Amino acid sequence: MHYLRNGAAQPGFVVVPETTLPSGQVVPAFQVAQHVASKGDGGAVSISATGKPWTSINFADAKQACADAGYSMITETQWLAIAWNASQVAANWTGGKVGEGSMRQGIRFGGGAKPGDYEPTNEEERRWLLLSNGSLICDFNGNVFQWIFDDVQGAADGLIAKRIEADSISLTTAPYPSEQKGMGYRPDGSRDWSGYALIRGGYWYSDVNVGAFLLSDVSPGYEYDDVGFRCTKSLG
Repeated sequence: MHYLRNGAAQPGFVVVPETTLPSGQVVPAFQVAQHVASKGDGGAVSISATGKPWTSINFADAKQACADAGYSMITETQWLAIAWNASQVAANWTGGKVGEGSMRQGIRFGGGAKPGDYEPTNEEERRWLLLSNGSLICDFNGNVFQWIFDDVQGAADGLIAKRIEADSISLTTAPYPSEQKGMGYRPDGSRDWSGYALIRGGYWYSDVNVGAFLLSDVSPGYEYDDVGFRCTKSLG
């Protein structure tokens, strides 16, 4: 536990600092897996810098896989904390300053999901985002969609339980409109996705739609090669 006492994350994870969203909501600091979860030997979650994202897994099974490994599935507020923090770091913008050019978008021009050690030859597919505390996170802006445990509109099971209102932090946290300045796609107003699950980030063929603030929904039973998941841990 020395890494927690010293304010560092356990191997495979990085620390996300306490973040205040534009709404004023404070998201406490936590640990997040640096990479999308992979499927290790024996079928358990592996947080690997070289592994390929574990896809073709539905929402409930992904959530259970996180729990079996001693982790949690990333929540909506945790995702927003990372996306907002990253949006305020100059290195994540193509123009070299916050708000100039576009926020970095990841793997999105085809070719299937890539393992953690894949290095894109196209600068427009840069897959790493930098946080204000120096933490680096891979594939938060592409490669595969990621299941989200909805702690904003969701029920106890993490599925969407009510209408996403136009003033929900799920829609208002992004600093720019949908599909502009690298934000990725999100609805332009209220949506009733009750019973479905949130997904974020974008996948390997999302093109301009991909981005850290991308928001969409899919059936929780969906199992295909474009949706994976990411694990988190508390700092306590």
